[in-house]
Amino acid sequence: MAALRTDLAAHRLITLLGPGGAGKTRLSQEAAESVATAWPDGVWLAELAPVDDPETVPETVLTALGARETVIRGSAAEGLRAAADPTARDPLARLVEHCEPRRMLIVLDNCEHLVEAAARLADSLLARCPGVTVLATSREPLAVPGELVRPVEPLPDPVALRLFQERGAAARPGFRTDDDPTACAEICRRLDGLPLAVELAAARLRLLTPRQIADRLDDRFRLLTSGSRTVLPRQQTLRAVVDWSWDLLDAQERTVLARLSVFAGGCDLPAAEAVCGDPDDRNRDDRGPDDRDPVDPRDVAALLGSLVDKSLVVAAPGASGADGSGDGEMRYRLLETVAEYAAARLDEAGERAVVERRHLVAYRELARTADPHLRGREQRVWLPRLETEHENLRTALRRAVAARDEQEALCLVLSLGWFWNLRGHRGDGLHWSTAAARLGPNPFESPVTPAPPLYESCTAAPPPMEPEVLEEARRGVRLYALANLEGNMRAMDDDELRREMRGIVEAYRPGLPQNCRVPGVMWFFAVLLAGDLALMREVVDESVRTSRKLGYTWELAFTLQMRAKVMTQRSGGDPGEQARRDADESLELFIELGDAWGVAEALSGRGETLELIGDGRAAADDYRAAIRYAEELGAHAQVSLLRARLAGLHVEHGDETEAAEGERILRALLAEPTQAGAEAESYVRMHLAHRCGVTGRVAEAREHLTVLHEEFASRALHLFQGLVEGMLAWLDLIEGQPGEALARIKGALEKTGDFMSQVVAPQVPVIQLMTAARVLAALGGAERATLAARLFGAYDALRPGIQRMPASEREDRAAGEVAARAWLDDGSYERAYAEGGGLTVQEAAALVSTTT
Repeated sequence: MAALRTDLAAHRLITLLGPGGAGKTRLSQEAAESVATAWPDGVWLAELAPVDDPETVPETVLTALGARETVIRGSAAEGLRAAADPTARDPLARLVEHCEPRRMLIVLDNCEHLVEAAARLADSLLARCPGVTVLATSREPLAVPGELVRPVEPLPDPVALRLFQERGAAARPGFRTDDDPTACAEICRRLDGLPLAVELAAARLRLLTPRQIADRLDDRFRLLTSGSRTVLPRQQTLRAVVDWSWDLLDAQERTVLARLSVFAGGCDLPAAEAVCGDPDDRNRDDRGPDDRDPVDPRDVAALLGSLVDKSLVVAAPGASGADGSGDGEMRYRLLETVAEYAAARLDEAGERAVVERRHLVAYRELARTADPHLRGREQRVWLPRLETEHENLRTALRRAVAARDEQEALCLVLSLGWFWNLRGHRGDGLHWSTAAARLGPNPFESPVTPAPPLYESCTAAPPPMEPEVLEEARRGVRLYALANLEGNMRAMDDDELRREMRGIVEAYRPGLPQNCRVPGVMWFFAVLLAGDLALMREVVDESVRTSRKLGYTWELAFTLQMRAKVMTQRSGGDPGEQARRDADESLELFIELGDAWGVAEALSGRGETLELIGDGRAAADDYRAAIRYAEELGAHAQVSLLRARLAGLHVEHGDETEAAEGERILRALLAEPTQAGAEAESYVRMHLAHRCGVTGRVAEAREHLTVLHEEFASRALHLFQGLVEGMLAWLDLIEGQPGEALARIKGALEKTGDFMSQVVAPQVPVIQLMTAARVLAALGGAERATLAARLFGAYDALRPGIQRMPASEREDRAAGEVAARAWLDDGSYERAYAEGGGLTVQEAAALVSTTT
């Protein structure tokens, strides 16, 4: 309102532009009323909605100026001067003559159906009546020189909610939005903040609850009727408002508007041209059922512009990339109310199947084209573009799956799989890969057909696929589904999934070219989960060799960093030099390719190796550099996890200043859980619990571990439940409760000792053996001290040789040994210690389970 008052003082023609029901009339009248004193000859309202003949517009305005009941506020003399000469032949000339000597504000309300006549009238008044200002309301601009267009945007959510509260209380005394804030907010949001729609919904509170209204908004045109009897008929129902705009369109504008309804989240111009335009080839099967008035794709831009001008399409610049990439090109979308109306018109035209098919093909091609660019420097451009179009891509997938179009669904999933991985959309990856896999046979069911070598990606060409490509595509989506199960231990314990993993291991052999590429490289995870360590090493080694031989640079970088990470974490020997060589080469290759994600992963992997061998400063440098690359890419989940790793390094291995800084980072991450993600949040709480424990804040440490235990229990993550219980046993020891600690550590070793836990995180029960040894030493007695010595021996033997022990762990280990030796002579201790060095994890855990 303040901006509009300023506009009226500085400009002579202002047009309030917006869709039907946006509140343009009310805003114009309130603005005119507020500045009435600035026009000594009055402020006048000319209502054009009832006028259907453009020739009568000047007469209508002239009549309004002489009709006292239409005066908003005018001078006393104006009423006496207002009568027009009925004998004059030219109403426009008489209007100009009447207005020329006066200073007045004329409000032209509802110009959209008479826009040319209203434009001619306004142009004449501006040219010949220097004291006249015109305030117009319309759904499209008048396009007169000097016109200032002031868009009337939908109400912001808080304002729309306030309007719903006010109108709802009038309809049903005592109504409060606070009684069901979620439903009320949903109503305002889904009605696009349009004041008329919000008011019509509020009127329905006489017989429906907010939740009932919200649940019925998919049929909003039946629901939102019975508006005020005092307003124009076209403002009394939501359908009438949109019907009025539709009736003002020509045939091609109607066609484009109806076809735009198939988009989700808007579109750019090329997509609109591909979906809303008719193909040139008249023999194509994606033409509409009625070719009487085809839309040339080259005309779509102009038609979109017209629909934008008529306030039926919203145009706004798109977002740029995280690093400023992307040109922020214009995007076009429909308000939800208009989209529902347009969709009904599309159905009436019988075009839905054809237009939805065009949409599917357009976004399948976008995904297929983008995928290879996600593994290089162009990922900065393509990732934001795919993120912007994610709703359209999901919609294309939804339609392909609903139509049981297996090949289209496979192509989309395989093209989007790496995008989902980079952006942390694990839920999408699992859902859509599973849905696509169900459309065809399972290639991993017995008897399994061995996969032949394939040297090109399954998405190198659009569907239809050759038989061998189709079979590999079916294998690929199931590999994506498996990769997205990471962390879901309940699913991994499923017998059917275990059979499928055996089939995956059987289907492939080391050295196949597709096993170097995504998603074939994920065969490695099936081998990992099957627990075949020898085959796992052969798989990664052969993938490195095959990638070198075939000149697959990105694939070589990926498999090198995978080998560096996995072998460092799992080997009980000393793979440090090999792991560092792999990490260094991987990093060089990713830098050469310009792959920011790969550089961040390689730096992170090298940092983990450096951390394990005790080079904390170099590890911190790598983590910081990795964070910069991930931030540049906009990979928020990756950034959070990397920051958590850096903080964990400071907390576990730094001096007091570094540890305090690590704690600060951890707390900052915990304060922004939506950015951190579940994996990073768990990591954060674990390290905070450790930090609090070593600094005497045991109560807070228990709070963090309790949250984690409940979270892991709800997801059947027994391994991580056991990890938490082991830390709780450590806290029991700190508080001098070794009896409680013994019970906890027994449960912890039981949970971390099953097959799947041994496969996923074999070092967790090893760490817990040291806690068990300390518990037994604290309980005292020669028998327990002997077992403690054996457990210390097992712990030292089973730990990776390169792994540096954190300072707090070294202190705990030393204190535990002192306590055990207090009950034994040196010879007895050393013999028991040596015996423990020959135990497996399972054997050592079994000894703990039987002790009391």
